[in-house]
Amino acid sequence: MKINRTLVLFLLTISFFGTAQKKDVTLLVQPYLQDASPNSIKVLWETSSGEESVVEWGLTPKLGKKAKGKAFDINFSESRIHEVKIEGLKRFTEYYYRVKTGKATSDVFQFKTPPFAKDNESFRLVAMSDMQYDHNEPDKFSEVVNQGILEYFKKEFEGNLPENLAMVLVPGDLVENGAKYHQWKDHFFNPAEKLFAQVPLYPVPGNHERNSAFYFKYFSLPENGTPAYAEHWWYKDYGNTRIIGLNSNAHYRNSSEQKKWLEELLEEIAKEDQIDFVFAQLHHPHKSELWIPGEEDFSGVVVKALEKFTTESGKPSIHFFGHTHGYSRGQSKDHKHLWINVASAGGAIDNWGEFEGRDYEEFSVTQDEYGFVMLEVDGSQENPKFTVKRISRGNQEHFRANEQRDNITVWKNERKPETPKTISPNNENVEITGTLLKAGEFSSTFKGTFHAASHWQVATSKDFAKPIFDSWKQYENWYYKENRQKDDDLSDEKTNRLKPNTTYYWRVRYRDQNLNWSDWSDSAIFTTE
Repeated sequence: MKINRTLVLFLLTISFFGTAQKKDVTLLVQPYLQDASPNSIKVLWETSSGEESVVEWGLTPKLGKKAKGKAFDINFSESRIHEVKIEGLKRFTEYYYRVKTGKATSDVFQFKTPPFAKDNESFRLVAMSDMQYDHNEPDKFSEVVNQGILEYFKKEFEGNLPENLAMVLVPGDLVENGAKYHQWKDHFFNPAEKLFAQVPLYPVPGNHERNSAFYFKYFSLPENGTPAYAEHWWYKDYGNTRIIGLNSNAHYRNSSEQKKWLEELLEEIAKEDQIDFVFAQLHHPHKSELWIPGEEDFSGVVVKALEKFTTESGKPSIHFFGHTHGYSRGQSKDHKHLWINVASAGGAIDNWGEFEGRDYEEFSVTQDEYGFVMLEVDGSQENPKFTVKRISRGNQEHFRANEQRDNITVWKNERKPETPKTISPNNENVEITGTLLKAGEFSSTFKGTFHAASHWQVATSKDFAKPIFDSWKQYENWYYKENRQKDDDLSDEKTNRLKPNTTYYWRVRYRDQNLNWSDWSDSAIFTTE
């Protein structure tokens, strides 16, 4: 039987090119950075196939060095996630890099390694959350990143992005459904690829991640938490600041191991002189002005642990959270501890009046808007501080082009205002219907400070062990689009109804806008008729 050689050659050619096409490697997820240290960094990316995991890197765009890593399955298919750890780096230094798998090669990007704490370097970070896909606003996360973060840093600071931004924190709800593979590429990584390729990313899981295996495959986080719960909770240092990641989701928020780990870690940090600040992130709020059903008791446990740590160590702290889709900034009454809701970076806004809310005394500002939070950390040895800024993208009713809508600065060192003076009532008789407490003017030796809060107490004993009246008021209370403290100058306060024929003692203390309390005033006395 004669064989048609032309036909055979044709079939072999089709077979060859068909196989070659199947083996062509494409980049599905562009390179993104993880787990940076002064001397190393991890680079991850995803390809359609291929086992080669190479990062070419160097101090110039010419690169010149190579690092190899591993590839692993992500979705029971040919696609692979690649992870390469580049080691032997110099601290606080800019590098160029690109990734390579087969013929698939990325563009050249840059990153900058962190400093040591002893270097006393300052830095900036961005915190944002709840960027899960919204079918009514499908491009919102891309907008927040590209027209928001990237345009903001380009306009506000000279130099490239790695010079000006050290890390990105994401306290949960990265995608709408963490069990759906395509959402990670299409809804999270691709819209933010220009940011994540240059700045290390540090997330914690939200409820929408659904404890998915995809989350733990895509991210390579510090493995310094409880060994049995790798990457569920962890910490990372940058300069004088420790970042703590926690898991507030079901099955983990009641974990005695996580609570024990956090308590022991905070005890260690209190002894570490090089750490000035602690920033923790978890998904669920302890209190939420826009959406009460989102609150979780575990988050309250974390808040109390951080408050205790801050007061005992003298190191200010923050807890970042999300879950409620809007921005809120609060502060603990007796501690230099901030409460910051960094949402929403894409998920549908929880608009005022849409859900059950509550005006909590801790919160000074709540806004039903998209946006992100930027922190500037001062690493100076003499007088370290950090500044929190809310950068807003507005909402459906009012668009805002990277408008700064809130800010607060907190110093580590004590900067007490002058002790206020009690004015009246003082050795007076008053009506039982209540009396107006009056105190002197706010005063501070620190330039630029102003009267931001007052704390009033009335008791039947000089030790104020059991106050019968306790009032804490801020200079601002933005709730439901209005400032409920607009006309309160904080130098007087009306008490509740009092008992007749009773002697009372009262006192007051003042706080500045940087969370510094004065000492308590001398107590004054009055008697009801």
